[in-house]
Amino acid sequence: MPALVMLVLGLWRLDRGGMWRDEAVSFQVGRRTVPQIWHLLHDVDAVHGLYYLLAHAVLAVHPGEVALRLPSVCAAAATAALVAELGRRLLRPRAGLWAGLLYAVTPMAGHYAQEGRSYALVAAGATAATLLFVRAVRGGAWRAYGVVLAVTCWLHEFAVLLLLAHAVSLALARAGRRAWRGWGCAAAAVVLALLPLALVSRGQSAQLAWLRSPTPETAGGLLRTFMGPADSVYWVCLALGCLGLLRLIGRRGEPTCAGVALPVTVVPPLVLMLVSQASPLYVDRYVLYALSGAPLLVACGAERVAGAVERLWGRRRRAGCRPLASPALTLLGVAAVALSVFHQFPLLRDDRDPGSRADDLGAVSRAAGRELADGDAVVFVPAALRNVALTYPRPFRGTRDVLRVAGAAESGTLYGREAGVAELRRRLARLDRVWVVGDRRLLGARWVPRNPVERAKVTTLWQQFTGREEAVRGMATVRLYVRPVSARPPSAPPRPARR
Repeated sequence: MPALVMLVLGLWRLDRGGMWRDEAVSFQVGRRTVPQIWHLLHDVDAVHGLYYLLAHAVLAVHPGEVALRLPSVCAAAATAALVAELGRRLLRPRAGLWAGLLYAVTPMAGHYAQEGRSYALVAAGATAATLLFVRAVRGGAWRAYGVVLAVTCWLHEFAVLLLLAHAVSLALARAGRRAWRGWGCAAAAVVLALLPLALVSRGQSAQLAWLRSPTPETAGGLLRTFMGPADSVYWVCLALGCLGLLRLIGRRGEPTCAGVALPVTVVPPLVLMLVSQASPLYVDRYVLYALSGAPLLVACGAERVAGAVERLWGRRRRAGCRPLASPALTLLGVAAVALSVFHQFPLLRDDRDPGSRADDLGAVSRAAGRELADGDAVVFVPAALRNVALTYPRPFRGTRDVLRVAGAAESGTLYGREAGVAELRRRLARLDRVWVVGDRRLLGARWVPRNPVERAKVTTLWQQFTGREEAVRGMATVRLYVRPVSARPPSAPPRPARR
């Protein structure tokens, strides 16, 4: 049932009619050949290399945004089922049902279920690894745990923080030497397998220069996202989660539900936030897999409440009253989850709108299609907005990308290579009108780019052109720049006629 609910919510309005910038990168890189993808990974996005190869296989069947998002939908459904299975093994079937359903209806899970990126797949792999971890602690083999977690780390290297969460769970379970030895061997294998990717991606860390250090408000916001953004849902889930912590430590060598769920929820985000105080690396989607622990904690608390109710009715039964059947309690928990959906439905609905993302490249491309004509000169400010033309090429057919010197695929870059500062100025000097697909903040002088080429673009447009027609879509604009008559270079004098 949790998998089915997650699948329905994931498929609901999956075709939003537009991709945002990160999805667009997945889409246009996934349509490249394998050698071209390999060429790209040498310079950028090595951390997403395995996902790009998966996207390549998916888009080879059908190149569309719905197809791009389908693996994430299926992964989210699998995660909901795995959370339910964890609850069943660590508590009882009804607690697993509640936890799986709660995961499925959490807005954060639904958001990334509809993203053409790797994060939902990482969450599925991490939850499967946690299930295998529980099985191994109870006497199973550690090999499957190591393999699944290693593959998950290759989908995104920050999944390696799950090893620390599982170490805390071992400590809370007061595990014996055999369990620690098995976990240690598996952990060493995972780290060794991840080491090549970590070394390559470290050389590409400039991609994360835009990040800022997280604050206490960041941690509070993540907790609210995990427990439920709606106030009524948040406070109930937080209270049940705290109640579930009362049984954090169980019998020696036996992990409890809270002893597994709490470290999974807390340790990866906390470690990444602490590291980010020195070198910013934290983004909430990087620790999406930690979300799987939150509904388990809530289910722990709900199970304690249900157990108390059963004991109360058991005493009343001995007094001659009719007992409250266990199926009724199970259905009551399901009804509570359904009530949370009612409270959070506006959030779930609004999340299906393209405007809920950072940007909507589909809307920008449609605006460009209404304005551009064959032969028009186009400039992208910054160059990353060329992603619009790479993802939605139809509106840009017949136009001239005046600053591009090499395409994205052949140059092994995300957006292609552009002319240097001197050549840029020469090319723009030959134009009397140019269409700019740009960031409104940059064109409006709200911030100055560090890149000298981007600075030269903005400076030249400010000094030599005047903005005219404009189509605005969020923070992006499609704007016509025209050179004033007084700023045009004088025409050459006519040559005298030969006698």
